Amino acid sequence: MKQRITFAVLSLALVFYFVLAGDRGVVLIRDGRPVVVAFGVAVLILPVIGAWFLWRVVDFGFRSEALARELEAEGGLPVDELRRTPAGRIDRGSADEVFAKRKAEAEAAPEDWRNWFRLAIAYNDARDTPRARKAMQHAIRLRRRVR
Repeated sequence: MKQRITFAVLSLALVFYFVLAGDRGVVLIRDGRPVVVAFGVAVLILPVIGAWFLWRVVDFGFRSEALARELEAEGGLPVDELRRTPAGRIDRGSADEVFAKRKAEAEAAPEDWRNWFRLAIAYNDARDTPRARKAMQHAIRLRRRVR
């Protein structure tokens, strides 16, 4: 819950920034001088790109959560079988073992979104966030094809 609140606050701050930057862009465009107008257009483009990226992150989160809810309803969420350090961190060797199992499952049934979802969790546990995100995006694409 704390992460969601933090994300919401930061997202609202970004939207506020986008509005302020957009306003400055409009002010610059109204100036009328060609160089200032060009700068104003450039200033307007940045919030548009930022808003697009923010939307992509939010959409990814909603779709990932929808897959998690569906998998939970089926009883297919991965069981936490990871060893932890005394401080509560995931043991790297344990994460690598689970990752190897999840990767084998995904390779055995590459069209099953459930396996890719579980592989994404294993990548995340192994602290490989970029690959975790790609695996989750693949799971989302596979799930869309099934519907």
